[in-house]
Amino acid sequence: MQNLPIFIRLLNRPVILLGEGEAADAKRRILERAGAEIVDEDETAALAVVALEDDEAAEAAVDRLKARGILVNAVDRPKLCDFTLPAIVDRDPVIVAIGTGGASAGMAKSLRQRLEQILPARLGAIARRLRDKRPDIKAKWPDGDARRRAIDAALDEGGPLDPLAPHVPRDVDAWIDGDDDGPAGKDQFEIVQLRSADPHDLTIGETLLLGRADTLYLAPGVPQAISNRGRADAQRVNASTIPDDPAPGLSVFVTVTPVE
Repeated sequence: MQNLPIFIRLLNRPVILLGEGEAADAKRRILERAGAEIVDEDETAALAVVALEDDEAAEAAVDRLKARGILVNAVDRPKLCDFTLPAIVDRDPVIVAIGTGGASAGMAKSLRQRLEQILPARLGAIARRLRDKRPDIKAKWPDGDARRRAIDAALDEGGPLDPLAPHVPRDVDAWIDGDDDGPAGKDQFEIVQLRSADPHDLTIGETLLLGRADTLYLAPGVPQAISNRGRADAQRVNASTIPDDPAPGLSVFVTVTPVE
């Protein structure tokens, strides 16, 4: 991964935009949609977009802006970019951003169009309801790990809040008020035996296990690319054998050799 995706709050914040024409207009629309205030080059700003057609003029503008410590996006010039603007699927407050690091805007657009067809229109409303009901969720599952596992189970495929299934906000209330606590209080131990060092060779089930694990037990030889599929806040433990007493919650032992 050569780029770190981040979401920047631009509401009422200045962003420099240089250029005219179709490319500049497209960037202006997306920036204004995010609430940014478009300003000229001599204004103070942390971000800038250069959409000049002439190569020399664009490179000179990028140099001037970077000399001021401003992060720059240079349209159609990925080597000059400090950041890129992704293709966006907007289900506010759920935002899906697709980037290719400037390699192929067409691929990003194609993926966005497909995801637009998959993600329900009410996805944002469900997310807002989960936000509003956060105190009730904490009250029902006061333990942080149990709460996270309950939410994971609710959002799982086929779960009561499956994000790819059509729901209405009141479904969140029904889930909280229901009697089924799901796997929130259950400990679980699983084994993932790798077939290769390529994370793309993981099955969907294995990917889900790694992404949900509270603790990853990593046998010798497990590559970093596999470990990176786990949650950033998951505990990682180097282990040459299956642990005798796995940690609470969901624990996953990852190995490159068969387990007898």
